[in-house]
Amino acid sequence: MVSDYDAILCDVWGVIHNGKEAFATACEALQKFRQHGPVILVTNAPVPKDRVTRLFPQFGVPMDCFDDVIASGDATRNELKLFAPGPVYRIGLEQDFGVYAGLPLAFSDNPATAKVVCCTSLRDYPNGIPEPYREELKRLVAHNLPMLCANPDVQFRQGDRLIWSAGSLAAIYEEEGGAVIRPGKPDAPIYKLAMERAAEIAGCSLTPSRVLAIGDGPITDILGANRQGFDGLFIGSGIHGHVMGQGEAFLSSAATVLEADGVTAKYAMPELAW
Repeated sequence: MVSDYDAILCDVWGVIHNGKEAFATACEALQKFRQHGPVILVTNAPVPKDRVTRLFPQFGVPMDCFDDVIASGDATRNELKLFAPGPVYRIGLEQDFGVYAGLPLAFSDNPATAKVVCCTSLRDYPNGIPEPYREELKRLVAHNLPMLCANPDVQFRQGDRLIWSAGSLAAIYEEEGGAVIRPGKPDAPIYKLAMERAAEIAGCSLTPSRVLAIGDGPITDILGANRQGFDGLFIGSGIHGHVMGQGEAFLSSAATVLEADGVTAKYAMPELAW
């Protein structure tokens, strides 16, 4: 299997850590693959990559299990530049607002003067739920504001909890007739950055069919792999761990989860390991 691939694009939350501690076997597998080709961590975190890696030491993620990180926050910054100077209507935690740092943007809480909505997260972490935002989102849609969804994940797992993410608000926005731009997975902008960086590290151009995309999100990681022409490796212990069968039942339960979201993966494992 290893010889079939020149690079790995690997998800972070749910694959190499759970928001509290690292998965040692996953990190070891990525360390070993780096002897064959670059490993780029591709995450829907709505912040620049330095905010992502800053947490790795406290989780126990070794810094030598990857070559670089491409975050949805990085891709979102590229999209925000296209809307400068705004104003931007912000939805999210103040801790996420580093995504705006250094950009020539103004901000407004008035939908009538804003030019774009940028959603990085729910405002209440970790207990927020999406439905109470519907009326606010309806007002924004009524002003024909596009939404930049900086984290397309609907939910993510932190320890034993599932936390609602910005993607849940983007889904409501679309239900109400609004337009959503998703710089992160499964859409193309984040993969363009990741492939450019992987090719730079490898010192040659990369063929999509020789890239392995690893993740626990069917509608983000695996759908993105399908769209980009990568082989996909689905990790069952992440966001869907609560419905995964054990032992011989694992593969059938993984197939059921993937089929429900209309995606396919070449491989499936309960946890990433060599």
